[in-house]
Amino acid sequence: QVQLVESGGGLAQAGGSLRLSCAASGRAFSGYCMGWFRQAPGKEREFVAAISRTAIVIDYADSVKGRFTISRDNAKNTVYLQMNSLKPEDTAVYYCAASSVISRAKEQYDYWGQGTQVTVSS
Repeated sequence: QVQLVESGGGLAQAGGSLRLSCAASGRAFSGYCMGWFRQAPGKEREFVAAISRTAIVIDYADSVKGRFTISRDNAKNTVYLQMNSLKPEDTAVYYCAASSVISRAKEQYDYWGQGTQVTVSS
């Protein structure tokens, strides 16, 4: 089992920045690929970014490429999502998740956090 807890969400203005953190406990964090997903009201949960166990492979959704950066610190059992140049359409609940493979498919992820709200005002 892996327990995931997100933090760092909140309210930001368009063009601003936020940094999300996801702290993991339980089984070895470094053994998992990690992903960030988001879900806006009335919409499906969608892929945002993913990072492999040693950060060699990183993947981003086209909608956030160039604005968001995913990283991880295996010594701290934490994955981060730095979000810059925020847009109102980035407003959603953001979830981190753990998987044995790096993937854009939410079905591939076995463990999920409870989510953190990000709201971007125009």
